[in-house]
Amino acid sequence: MRTPTTVTTVTTEPSRAGFSRRGLIASAAAAGGAGLIGATAGFGFGRSGPGSADAADGKGEPPRRDLDGANGAQVEPFYGTHQSGVETPPQAYAHFLAFTLRPGITAAEAVRWLRLLTADAAALTQGQAPLADSETELAADPARLTVTFGFGRGLVALAGKNKVPEWLKPLEAFSIDRLQPERSTGDLLLQICGDDPLTLAHARRMLFKDSRSFAKVAWQREGFRRAYGSSGEGATQRNLFGQLDGTANPGPGSEDFARIIWGAGTGQSEPVFSARGEPPADLGAHLPEWLRGGTTLVLRDIAMNLDTWDKADRPAREFSTGRTLDTGAPLSGTDEFDVPDFTAVDERGLTTISKAAHIARARDGLGPEVQIHRRTFNYETGAGEESGLLFASFQADIERQFLPIQRRLAEVDLLNEWTTPIGSTVWAIPPGASDGGYIGQELFEG
Repeated sequence: MRTPTTVTTVTTEPSRAGFSRRGLIASAAAAGGAGLIGATAGFGFGRSGPGSADAADGKGEPPRRDLDGANGAQVEPFYGTHQSGVETPPQAYAHFLAFTLRPGITAAEAVRWLRLLTADAAALTQGQAPLADSETELAADPARLTVTFGFGRGLVALAGKNKVPEWLKPLEAFSIDRLQPERSTGDLLLQICGDDPLTLAHARRMLFKDSRSFAKVAWQREGFRRAYGSSGEGATQRNLFGQLDGTANPGPGSEDFARIIWGAGTGQSEPVFSARGEPPADLGAHLPEWLRGGTTLVLRDIAMNLDTWDKADRPAREFSTGRTLDTGAPLSGTDEFDVPDFTAVDERGLTTISKAAHIARARDGLGPEVQIHRRTFNYETGAGEESGLLFASFQADIERQFLPIQRRLAEVDLLNEWTTPIGSTVWAIPPGASDGGYIGQELFEG
C-alpha cells in the first residue's frame, strides 16, 4: 500500500495537448505479445511542445502524463479543532448522504453509531481500511478524502431537548422555493469529498454499512467540480451556467474566515481583512457550548434550467449576474477579484451593474458581517434530465449572515429566471474530534 502523505495545497499545471498515433502504435508494436496492453495503458497522453516527441523538430522525450500516483497518496487531517471539509480546498467530487434515525433509537445507540462512523471515517481519510472492510485495496489511495458530519434537530434532541438551538430547523418559506419534502429532511448528514470517485464510492459504502442498523437513507446527491489537475490550485470553479462560482469566499486561514465561519478570531497580531471590512468577532457567540469550534451549514439543492439559459445571449447572461463570463470580473471592473462599484455608470449614464443583478442583490449595501463561505458542487443526472448546484453555505450565524442574503435574493434577483431551489436543509457542524474520541462527543457527554 502506498504511504499516504499529508498535503494542504498542491499546484498542478494542466496538460492540454494530445498524443502521437504513430508513437503509440510503434510503442505497442515494440512491446509485442502479452506486453501490448501494458504498453498502451502506460503510454502518456501528454502535451505537445518543446521537448516532446510531437514537437516540430521531432526531438525530445515522448509525451506522458503524471502517472506517479502522487495525488492518490495525499491525505487531509481528520482529527483536530475543526472538522475537515469546510476550510479544506474543495475536492473534485462530493457525495451528500442524509440519514433519518430509525424509530426508537436511543442516545446510547446514537453514540455507538457516531463512534463507529468516526473511527471508520478517520481510517478511510488516512488511506487505511476499516476493520470490517472486505475490499481493503480500495482504501489505499485516499486522494484528499474528507468526511464532514452535520447534525440535524432529531439527532441533537437525543442528547436533550435543551441542547437543540432555536435556529436548527427548516428555513422560513421563500417565494422562489419549490421544495421537495424528500430532499428537505434528515437527522445526520455526511458530506464525503475527494479527488478520486472510486475512493469516494468505497468510503460511502463503508459508512452506509455502518449506518444500516441505526438509520435509513433520507436522500443522497452526487456532485462534481473540475477534475483534479485540470485547473490551477485555488482557481474559482465554474457552475453549469459557465459562471465562476465562489469569488467572494473568505480566504482559508485568514482572520476573515475564522470570524465568519468558526465564529471566533485567531488572535493574529496583524489580521488582514477583505475589502468588505472587518467582520464582527462575536458571530459565534450564540452557538451552544457543545458547538464551539464548529459552525452551521445551510445546504440548498438548486435546480438550473439549462435549456432556457441556452436561449439567453451573452450580454443577457452577464447582465443578470453582474459579472463577465470569461474572467468573472464585475461589469464595473476588469479582474475577477476587483471590488464591484455599484455606482459606476456607462456612456449612456446607466448603472453598469443592475440593481437587480445577482451580485448586487447578494452584496450591495450589506455589512461586513453578511458573508458566507460557499462550497458548491454541480450535479447532473441522466442525459441532462436534471441539472443543478449543491449550494453548501457555511457561516457562524444563519440569522445574521445567510438569511439577509437569501431574503434579498428571494425578493429580486435576475438569476431567479433560471434557478429553482428544490431542496433545503439546515445542519449543525460539530467541532472536530480528538484521537480516540468521536464527532459529537461534546454534545452527548458535555
